[in-house]
Amino acid sequence: MTAYRVEASRLVAVEPTQAFDRLIAAQLPEIFSRRYAAFPPVREVVDEPDDWGTVGQDRTILLADGGRLRETLTAVDRPHGYAYLLDDVHGPLRPFVRTVDGNWSITPEGTGARVGWSWTIDPTAPLARLTPLVIGRMWQGYAARALAELETILMRS
Repeated sequence: MTAYRVEASRLVAVEPTQAFDRLIAAQLPEIFSRRYAAFPPVREVVDEPDDWGTVGQDRTILLADGGRLRETLTAVDRPHGYAYLLDDVHGPLRPFVRTVDGNWSITPEGTGARVGWSWTIDPTAPLARLTPLVIGRMWQGYAARALAELETILMRS
């Protein structure tokens, strides 16, 4: 099955290096605090290293619907962004999503930074023929909420 990419971004009035540092240190339950369609809030992150931010580190994300997944950092390029892999998917999304390659990007824009977030979804087959369309639309709503929460976090002094 072909992978499917979704992306969203938001302009924030924060210097790019500061935006990166606050983003990589942000607590996932704060960013992903609300459900959107099939995407539940993040309830808790466990097994996270104290110094999160090094390629190869992983952590387990526990979702409010009982699901869980593993996040592994695959690239870190301060202050431009970082990439990660979501796998070991358990819960309601498991029949539809095998893995997700995620990416956060920070791009200078004006006096602030454009924070971008993207997922390249590797759907399961053949059950997930409609996955790109359905999951992609739901993800856009989830991303809009997450980026609004993230802006609040990045603006903190």
